[in-house]
Amino acid sequence: MSEPLSLQMVGSKRLGGAERWFCRFSAALAEFGIPAELAVRAGSELERLDLALPLHRLPFRTVWDLISRSAVSRLMRRIRPDIVQTYMGRATRMTRLESGTGPVHIARLGGYYRLHPYRHAHAWIGNTKGLCDWMVQQGLPANRVFHIYNFVDPPRPHTPERVAMLRKALDIPMDAWVLLTAGRLVPVKGHVHLLEALSLLSAEIGGRPLYLVLLGDGVLGPGLMAQAAQAGLNRRILWAGWQPDPAPYYQLADLVVFPSHEEETLGNVILEAWAWSKPLVTSRFRGAREIAHHGEDAWCVPCADGPALARGIEQVLQDPRLRAAMVAQGQRRVRKAFGRRVIMDRYLELYRELAGR
Repeated sequence: MSEPLSLQMVGSKRLGGAERWFCRFSAALAEFGIPAELAVRAGSELERLDLALPLHRLPFRTVWDLISRSAVSRLMRRIRPDIVQTYMGRATRMTRLESGTGPVHIARLGGYYRLHPYRHAHAWIGNTKGLCDWMVQQGLPANRVFHIYNFVDPPRPHTPERVAMLRKALDIPMDAWVLLTAGRLVPVKGHVHLLEALSLLSAEIGGRPLYLVLLGDGVLGPGLMAQAAQAGLNRRILWAGWQPDPAPYYQLADLVVFPSHEEETLGNVILEAWAWSKPLVTSRFRGAREIAHHGEDAWCVPCADGPALARGIEQVLQDPRLRAAMVAQGQRRVRKAFGRRVIMDRYLELYRELAGR
């Protein structure tokens, strides 16, 4: 019996977190030979990417647009998928399928969104247990809500020469500690508390100068730069902006710091740190409480607490045995629970179940 064919649909114009996951997930579907086709918004940033699967361009103009809804319906009739998996509100609201008479509609959620645009789906996937519990509390049927974590891609390291060139370009001394944080410069990521922590730390720890590299851009950029300047941190902070390939930055890092607020759903940076074999200091937001274990695979501190973050960073940097133990445990966690094969097997199992295969 053939495997179920899925149609993966997203109607966004720009690349954000959900859209980047869509790209990574599509690449994994292709890599493991799981039958799938894609539908994206015509003229969007997604349309210009090489997504390695059959690609359909749909209008996805507004959720009330009859032309766009008609285009979705025609595509369904033409390719006859067993599963239709939608991301975000636009594609989900334009997908209207009757139960028990055709494709199964799965809405995949990566955050605590307003549920009204998603309630008409036949099943729902949440990327944390906490999110799934919340969906059930909001009235979705428990037997149709499924928990599947995100996977983390295996590292694709650059050469030592490439990393050395990056260090030189950033003007970071060879003996420096390099802290790395990655994420959009938006309130939920907690950068303001990380800068506060850096201002409380000595310029050197154990005789080694301390530098912070920030990967990402966003609306808080100017305010954070002003905060850094006022605290006299400009010479210790490197504003790297958004990077399509963060690999050499992870290779450069001695410690990954992830200071998000409680509202953060999962926190893919935690998985990235483990995959890249980097020790991690993270706040105890709801996603971290679910997947990270203090003192074992991460050092966890309260949210929105700059002094606690500073103490955690200093303690981890001063304890090589702790760093090594956390790195080893993080690697084990990735292999066991967050690897591509593990997560894709779970998706295929769910597709088979819902399609009756």
